[in-house]
Amino acid sequence: MDKILLIIKREYLTRVRNKTFLLTTFLLPIVILLFIFGTAFLAASTPEKLKKIAVINDPGMFKSNLKNDAGHLNFDFTTTLDSVGFKNSGYDALLDLNNDSISKNFTILSKEELDIKTKEMIEARLDMAFENNLLEKKGIHKEILDSIINQSTGSFTINNRRVSDRGSSEQVNASLNYGIGFSSGFLIYITMIIFGAMVMRGVMEEKTNRIAEVIISSVKPFQLMMGKIIGIASVGLTQFLLWIILIVILLPVLSSFLPHALMQNAIEASQNIHSGPGNSALMKALELKQMADSVNWLRIICYFLFYFLGGYFFYASLFAAVGSVSNEDSQGAQSLMLPIMMPIIFSFIILSSNLTTPNSKIMVWASIIPFTSPVVMMGRIASGTPWEQLVASMFFLIAGFVFTTWIAGKIYRIGILMYGKRFSWKEMLKWAFHKS
Repeated sequence: MDKILLIIKREYLTRVRNKTFLLTTFLLPIVILLFIFGTAFLAASTPEKLKKIAVINDPGMFKSNLKNDAGHLNFDFTTTLDSVGFKNSGYDALLDLNNDSISKNFTILSKEELDIKTKEMIEARLDMAFENNLLEKKGIHKEILDSIINQSTGSFTINNRRVSDRGSSEQVNASLNYGIGFSSGFLIYITMIIFGAMVMRGVMEEKTNRIAEVIISSVKPFQLMMGKIIGIASVGLTQFLLWIILIVILLPVLSSFLPHALMQNAIEASQNIHSGPGNSALMKALELKQMADSVNWLRIICYFLFYFLGGYFFYASLFAAVGSVSNEDSQGAQSLMLPIMMPIIFSFIILSSNLTTPNSKIMVWASIIPFTSPVVMMGRIASGTPWEQLVASMFFLIAGFVFTTWIAGKIYRIGILMYGKRFSWKEMLKWAFHKS
């Protein structure tokens, strides 16, 4: 045990003192937070420009029904402009309604390319105007139509609460759970690949430099493998904990630059009936912050650490086994990595394509099978997972880790001292199941 601790200490200190580790640990969270808050600050402080649109060749159904969008769109019906003259008349675009209204295909000329949002807003206003005209033809007067529209302004909201077996309920938000699940699963997916490859490269370097021969003269190959795996895992945990501490410290500091702009926009939005999408986005951001405060982050972090460590140990031992049989030939190592990488990639595909249905059969089984559970289960945690499925997932992940470590240990013991030949998985499996 003392020898394993020495190897862990060596692996840990070697990587923690590395300049790359220090830069990524301290600069990455700062860059991410500056990017997020910088984007929010620019969105809060940059007003959206009013688009003035000249409308020509009205067939008679749009002038009385095509509504302006205060602060965003202003339609001006005219008969004196053409496709060239509108540029010098202060308009941003010219909407030509000369096409057949049945086909619903009109042409709009603009000085600059219209952004997607503006184009969709114009199309929505045209659809509404066309519908209003059809209703008026059916005898629904404009005054009645306007009163119905005014009364139906706004939309219904549904507060979803999840009821437990004991009868208690808690507020849930599918969008927030989706974000937490995807980001957690994606982070584990990336770290398994990065730290697993780090283990493999470390073993390959020691083997090619013949350092392993010196170390193995004092320790057993299995002790060397375990010390390397645990040492690199400790580096990853240190990095995650430092990221959490830095984010907790920096979040209030950076937030102090935003409240004035955010609150000012929120006040203006409440005073302005026709508040635009910019203000609406800020209100939603404040609402999202309130929902995030209600999340049990301690539970999420604990599960994240378990599945991070479980997934890492499950795959790191296999990466170490591949590194032990690899020589200077990098192509040979890459071909041996493919069977290990495929389940990791497949688990992320399952997560990203089925996260909107966290309780579907494929998500349930993928969250229990140890090859995919580290990534997929984190996608389900935030949405609520039955305890029996969670226990089964943890049990099989631990059992899978013990099994892969046993397999990898037998491969590592032979492969670490084998030189000058490219090995295949067929030969490695013979070593794994050969009775010593």
